[in-house]
Amino acid sequence: MRAGSAGTGRIAVVTSSSEHRPPRASAWSSLWLLSRRDLKVRYSTSLLGYLWSILDPLLMSLIYWFIFTQVFSRTVGEEPYIVFLLTAMLPWVWFNGAVSDSTRAFLRDVRLVRSVSLPHWIWVGRIVCSKGIEFLLSIPVLVVFAIGAGATPGWGLLLFPVAVLLFTALTLGIGLIIAPLTVFFRDFERAAKLILRVLFYASPVIYGASDLPGFAQPFAWFNPLSGIFALFRAGFFPDQLNWPLIGVSAALSLVILAVGAVVFRRTIGGVLKEL
Repeated sequence: MRAGSAGTGRIAVVTSSSEHRPPRASAWSSLWLLSRRDLKVRYSTSLLGYLWSILDPLLMSLIYWFIFTQVFSRTVGEEPYIVFLLTAMLPWVWFNGAVSDSTRAFLRDVRLVRSVSLPHWIWVGRIVCSKGIEFLLSIPVLVVFAIGAGATPGWGLLLFPVAVLLFTALTLGIGLIIAPLTVFFRDFERAAKLILRVLFYASPVIYGASDLPGFAQPFAWFNPLSGIFALFRAGFFPDQLNWPLIGVSAALSLVILAVGAVVFRRTIGGVLKEL
């Protein structure tokens, strides 16, 4: 009887733990629900709704277009320059918002993180996903300007899904590194904002990777955004394609995702204790 009760106890424990671990399908559905919740909360009190996510990259692009076409004699980028800007500015806003918000992935929803039994990477993944949805919803703006400026689409548009996948992997990998470290070192939040500000100008957003002078070319190869932005631009500017650079960027993105997964797995226990 004792052995039987002990065996029953073991079965009960195993069953209980399996009940608290959601199946894979449930995890992905939870990711979608949390992403939708983020978007609803963000725009619930806004009259313009998701249009605010479009206005930011649009206004920034128009400012740089005005500066480099009306004020100064531009020597970088391609024509039409406004389309050249938007093809990188729109994904940059996704990257900037996701990385910045990942610094508070656990801190802003402490009660949910403690009480809800979900894979903990979802708290970072929902930020990347919601910002990615905003990016996709901003694509019509690019289409309108491309038509208005007379930009000619090409076969490079087929590379758009590849660019999105690599960009998601890179952004998620960085988020998985930053989110737990910010719990231990709160200065990471401010440091991330400063780094993002520098990274904007160090990345080929307002210029192309080929526009960099010779001494600065190595920076493009160490920056995974360089090749990914080239993929985003390929649909309208095929000359931006640099396959060796794209290959290096793809490899770096996957390495960063793998490193992020390892860092996250090793630190999440301490994060839960710290919260």
